[in-house]
Parts: sequence; structure tokens; C-alpha cells
Amino acid sequence: MIDKTIHSIFKKGSKTYFYTTIFFPGNVKSDVFTLYSFLRKADDYVDSIPQDIEGFNNFKNRYYEGINGVKTGDVVIDSFIELLNRKEFDSKWVDAFFISMEMDLTVSSYKTFDELDKYLYGSSEVVGLFMAKILDLPEDAYISAKYLGRAMQYLNFIRDIDEDLDLGRNYFPETELVKYGLSRLEYDRIQENKENFRSLVRSQIDIYKEWQMKAEEGFVFIPCRYLIPIKTASEMYLWTSDQIYKNPLVVYDKKIKPSILRIILNIGIGLGKCAKIISKKSKLHKKSVILSKIDMK
Repeated sequence: MIDKTIHSIFKKGSKTYFYTTIFFPGNVKSDVFTLYSFLRKADDYVDSIPQDIEGFNNFKNRYYEGINGVKTGDVVIDSFIELLNRKEFDSKWVDAFFISMEMDLTVSSYKTFDELDKYLYGSSEVVGLFMAKILDLPEDAYISAKYLGRAMQYLNFIRDIDEDLDLGRNYFPETELVKYGLSRLEYDRIQENKENFRSLVRSQIDIYKEWQMKAEEGFVFIPCRYLIPIKTASEMYLWTSDQIYKNPLVVYDKKIKPSILRIILNIGIGLGKCAKIISKKSKLHKKSVILSKIDMK
């Protein structure tokens, strides 16, 4: 049974992730809800206007008290610590996550991808690693898991340009902006350079898709029943990227997100394909058993 607070945080936080996650098997679904609520709660402190620095620091400190054996009384933290111990998360991944959240409090821009990499690792790549542990994937899958987190986070940057500017942040390296003759991305600053802005956004979507392709190389490690929600989330992100690619300026007008119906229909198609794969494997297994018995005779 998923705690009401954890369920509420997840449902309010991300439509795509929420409606794909509910199609995981029960035990995995519960663990993903726990993971997401922990990450989202911390992120909400640094993304609020004004930023809730005290709230974030209190949350972080309670987590560190919790991993030292103290029951914090915060269901989000206590549930996450239980998950961390049970699934044997590397505590350094959580440290990296908090470092990235702290960067959102102090860093407003990045000069190069090398600078951004530290933020991307803690804010997104470790999420892929957490998920790999929840799904009991082999270590060979970890690189792809990190790429999936990185790719999705980068598309979030693209989709949320206007929202992040309101928070005083620009995640795109200055070296990328310079390539297209841009110095800032506020709407009034790109009025005379709309075509340059379009080219910039499309080039960043190309980067996202390159990372996404590397992430998908790891899908072979994921059992079919687990792959459906992950692949659906990936396909919804690809759909979002395609909408923005057609009209990059749309990011200033609205937040592009797939409808719940689109997500559910995609899940349904995935479940159908998975059922066929499982049925085929079952038939092959039965055939193999029968042939083995014949050979023994």
C-alpha cells in the first residue's frame, strides 16, 4: 500500500512519470513512488519562488540524521532510507543529488558542458542508477541508465526554458549560446534573433536524441514487464521533443506535455507487445522441454 503523502507528491509532480509508473508490477511501483517523492520533495524546495533554502537544508539534514539511525518522522525520508538500505543504493549517489540541488540555489549559468556535467550527474544520472538498482539490473546496464536520466533531464531544460528563466537559471552552456550569436534567452532578448534561437533549440534537441539513443542500447537488459513503463516515458519525451523541434518558440507560450490519453494508449500498445513476447518465449520453452525429453528417450 503506497502512503497517501508519497502518492500525492508523485501525482502532482509529473504526469508522464506517474501514469507510466502505475504500470510497473506492485513492488516495483511502490519503490519508484518512494524514490520519486524523495527527489521531488527536495527539488520543490529549490524550485519554489522564492526558493525555500531553509526548508531544503532542513530536509537534507533530516536525511543525514536518518541514515545514521534516527527516525525522522518524515514518511518521505524514512521510506526512502528503507529503500536505500534494502536495494543497497550507493549513498554517494544521494550526496551527488543534494550537491546538484544546492547548485540550483547558487549557480545561475554554466560556461561549458564540463561545468554542467557535475549538475547533470547529481540531478539526473544518479536517478538512472537508482532505477537500475530498483529493477535489479546488471551493472552492464548502468551506463545506459545514466544516459537515460541525462537525456530526459536535458529535454526538461529545453521544455522549461521560460520557467527556468523565471528562477534566474539557464542550463545551456554559454559555449552553445555563442555558437548561435546569443548571450541570453529571455524572450525580449531573442526577438531580433528568432531564427538563431530556433537553431539553438534544435541543436540541443539533437544532443538530447544522441544521449537517448545511447540510453536505449541498455533496454536489452530490462525485462519486458519493466521495460513498458520506461519505454513509454522515453517515447513521450521523444514526442515532446518533436513538438518543440517543429516550433522552438512554443517553449515561451506553454509547457509541452503529452496527454494522459496518449500515455495510456502507448502503455496499452506496449502491454500487447509484451504479452506476445512472453507467449512466444513460453511456447519456445515448452518446445525445448519436449525436445529434451525426446532426446533422453
